[in-house]
Amino acid sequence: MEKFIPVVVIKELSEVDTILPALAYSGIHTAEITFRTACAKEAIAYAKKNYPDMEIGAGTVINRQQCEDALEAGATFIVSPGFSPSVAALCCDKEIPYYPGCVTPTEIMAALEYGITTVKFFPANIYGGLKALKALSAPFPQIRFIPTGGVYRSNLDEFLAFDKIAAVGGSFFVKEALEAYQKKGE
Repeated sequence: MEKFIPVVVIKELSEVDTILPALAYSGIHTAEITFRTACAKEAIAYAKKNYPDMEIGAGTVINRQQCEDALEAGATFIVSPGFSPSVAALCCDKEIPYYPGCVTPTEIMAALEYGITTVKFFPANIYGGLKALKALSAPFPQIRFIPTGGVYRSNLDEFLAFDKIAAVGGSFFVKEALEAYQKKGE
């Protein structure tokens, strides 16, 4: 797993051909395409076909049907804002990494029951940030976190310095990559 997981919202399929090359130019070869838009499944399938060097996952997956759609489109990992037992069961059956949003001990324990040891921590800024992650790590030393929401360039290094951080997610990676890619063309 890469240390950076850009949260990518595709509103129109053509945006895939703008965003993914920009991410690759910035050295990021992973994209979490969210199920926040009607074209998410199509965008994942298109990205998998046209950008084979990128690891394409599905984000904002909130139910089993979306998970089935994402897997059918070729997603190689699934991310949810919360914990879904039906999504966890499907990913477990298909041996696909599932990173559910877990911010409480109860949610982490539910994830552990499915063998999940890496969870999304969302929204990180609302649920206590790095201080909360360090506190949760004490009773759950086997858990690694992917903080998202409230993680920015200004606090990125602070999160990455903690050994229980598997990766950091955020939409700011997309914005920065697009800016760098546009400057390249100037």
